[in-house]
Amino acid sequence: MALLNRDQIAQADDTVYEDVPVPEWGGEVRIAGMSGTQRNSYQTSLIHFAPNGKPAGVNMDDRDARLLARCLVDEDGEPLFTLKDVATLGAKNGAVLERLAVVARRLSGLGDRAVEEAEGNSGPALSGSSTSD
Repeated sequence: MALLNRDQIAQADDTVYEDVPVPEWGGEVRIAGMSGTQRNSYQTSLIHFAPNGKPAGVNMDDRDARLLARCLVDEDGEPLFTLKDVATLGAKNGAVLERLAVVARRLSGLGDRAVEEAEGNSGPALSGSSTSD
């Protein structure tokens, strides 16, 4: 396989999405994986900062709704919600939100360690290349 150049990487459409049935809402929703910038913003939103600016804990308030506000899109890939709509999403059935959030985390490369990393409880980051899949 040939090495990619800067322009090829910048122009590559690597957006992934999945349509998920939500019988409780009477249809399907489209969930798109977040960009790196969106993912970093979401992860930062999980951190509660002390007045001195240092991390002081994890902000779990409407965690799934904050994630889904970034990931629920229409058929053109345009967001259905903004971060101002988190309360609206958070008011929906918790089991549905969790089911959709599992898909959003998978598509966005957020594993179970995301909250641990936000808390600062994960082990040291690995460096170098990996040969595992």
